[in-house]
Amino acid sequence: MKVIADQSKCVAAGQCVLTAPEVFDQREEDGIVVLLTENPPEHLADGVRQAVSLCPARAIWLEEEEGKG
Repeated sequence: MKVIADQSKCVAAGQCVLTAPEVFDQREEDGIVVLLTENPPEHLADGVRQAVSLCPARAIWLEEEEGKG
């Protein structure tokens, strides 16, 4: 799985950080999403998928690998 975060769409709601703090953070100055790892380990996949579904701005999404997920 590859995680993509579009900082230009982010509204700094922080749902991704609350759901998957190992993968997402927020910039101190404005709360915009910061991607900590583009390819998180499989044991974090459910949290990442939940973070994607909770993002109010649809600023994060996934590219699933062929044959996985």
